[in-house]
Amino acid sequence: MGMKAMLIQIGNSRGVRIPKPLIEQCGLTDEIQINVRDRMILIHSPRHPRSGWSMAFKQMARAGDDKLLDAQPLLTRWEKEDWEWK
Repeated sequence: MGMKAMLIQIGNSRGVRIPKPLIEQCGLTDEIQINVRDRMILIHSPRHPRSGWSMAFKQMARAGDDKLLDAQPLLTRWEKEDWEWK
């Protein structure tokens, strides 16, 4: 069930006050992400690229699923002939 609110004037724009319990329930902080989907405004915490990757890598390592796909990487002609590996 939704909650009704009124749009308020903020300079040349309009805004809506979000009640504190909703902010806390959603875990919102100072920065938010706003999107429109199917004529609805969606407000959520910003997604951080690669969040959760560290945990996923740890789980892969525990499961032994973190091996290289190519055990011997393909080298270019430049890497084979012109580069000095030390």
